[in-house]
Amino acid sequence: METIWLRFADKLKAFIVASVHDKALADDILKEVFIKIHAHIDKLSDETKIQPWIYQIARNAIADHFRAQNKQKAGLVNWAEEDQTPASDNLMHEAVSDMIKMMDELPPENCEALCLTELEGLSQKAYAEKAGINYSTAKSRVQRSRKMLRDMLMQCCHYQFDKYGTVLHISPVKCCCCAGHKA
Repeated sequence: METIWLRFADKLKAFIVASVHDKALADDILKEVFIKIHAHIDKLSDETKIQPWIYQIARNAIADHFRAQNKQKAGLVNWAEEDQTPASDNLMHEAVSDMIKMMDELPPENCEALCLTELEGLSQKAYAEKAGINYSTAKSRVQRSRKMLRDMLMQCCHYQFDKYGTVLHISPVKCCCCAGHKA
């Protein structure tokens, strides 16, 4: 476990912070992830798949956080507390949660490409080196992965953005796995 911690903790924390935008919360989720890793490490049959397996646990923990947050908000009656969080922040968190859930449906190599470049901040060149592929292939894979994720999201829900990319409105196109209530 110590080796896994040393190898993945910093990158996992950056990955989680990129999703939840709160370092203290990211620390809590990171602890949950490592508890789950410790509890289920014996179920990992192929040690070469440890990184995707760990990131899958992290994505699930992040999705669980957003799911619990949405359930809590749905049950709130206190309007004052709801007014303290701008609607656009809630929608952005919901959109991120939707993306994280849908990343699970991407092929592993596409999920890894997005995790490393978009969430961990690796350059496409560094990703190419890490994945052992040429730079041109890495660029294509990242672009294809972005398009796949965008298409999956847009088939499920319609997202309306402002000129800065902030989510203004989400409306379901069809029943899907997206987070709770759409505003």
